[in-house]
Amino acid sequence: MDKSPVLRVAAIGECMVELQERADGSVSQAFGGDTLNTAVYMARLGQRLGRFVHYVSAIGDDPFSSAMAEFWRAQGVDDSLTMRRTGRRPGLYFIKTDAAGERRFFYWRGEAAVREAFECEGSDALLESLASFDAIYLSGISLAVLRPASRERLLVRLADLAAAGKTIDFDCNYRPLLWEDVATTRAVYERVFGFARRVLVTVEELEVLGVAPHPAAGAAHFRPLTQLEVVIKDGAKPCTLIHGGQVESVAATCIPQVVDTTAAGDSFSGAYLLGRMLGLAPAESARRAHRVAGAVVQHRGAIIPAEATPDVYATETAADRP
Repeated sequence: MDKSPVLRVAAIGECMVELQERADGSVSQAFGGDTLNTAVYMARLGQRLGRFVHYVSAIGDDPFSSAMAEFWRAQGVDDSLTMRRTGRRPGLYFIKTDAAGERRFFYWRGEAAVREAFECEGSDALLESLASFDAIYLSGISLAVLRPASRERLLVRLADLAAAGKTIDFDCNYRPLLWEDVATTRAVYERVFGFARRVLVTVEELEVLGVAPHPAAGAAHFRPLTQLEVVIKDGAKPCTLIHGGQVESVAATCIPQVVDTTAAGDSFSGAYLLGRMLGLAPAESARRAHRVAGAVVQHRGAIIPAEATPDVYATETAADRP
């Protein structure tokens, strides 16, 4: 029997219907989205803690939405805080992957149910429910897909929760096509940095913040912000950790053959944040997160088979843990 969870995590964002081109030209269908991917890996790595990860979103009343929610539950993610909106549909994206394993995304999300998630019927109760969680995770995509009114309501609520002592974790995940312009993106990100506790950002995304795109410049930018714990992700290169005025570098797991980089960063984020929630130091959390991401890039699609995911927190989540 699962032990009662020692923590509760809310992941806010959008899940979409995923289509992926296979080597033979056929297409496979699954479900994915940055925060959903992170939620799945977090739930999978902490499965001994019970169903502690909840997905906060909005989907439609169509068969794809129903199958999507069923998939979340099968992956150990609670869907009870995801609103079902009559007559709406989820977004869709198509992945094309080149010979080196790098992928390109093509999106159809203009009428996605999540876009007004925090200004429609039921949103007041949804925002209020966030107070029951220990940590709240969201990304730049979570904010970018929202209409301005929904985005503003969510930001105000998160700032209030942070002031009340809740942990807000933010993954920058910048997608330029989703934002009005770079200035808006930068203003929103800086606003989140003002109340977040942990921030994850890629080297490439530093440029959006007006910082030279290399780890040293990122470390110099974030080091004075001592209230923040920052992880600068750099693909297969070492990640850079900035916390308490200190800067550390943690090497990535060496992978000789990359198949597909989809969800590598999302899985890293889920593993890293869970490690920190379990009380591990930033560097140790990053080492284990690299192992998980290293396994993910050896499989196609965002969510790899459960048995292929390294159980990096087996000791920390064991039933007889201290």
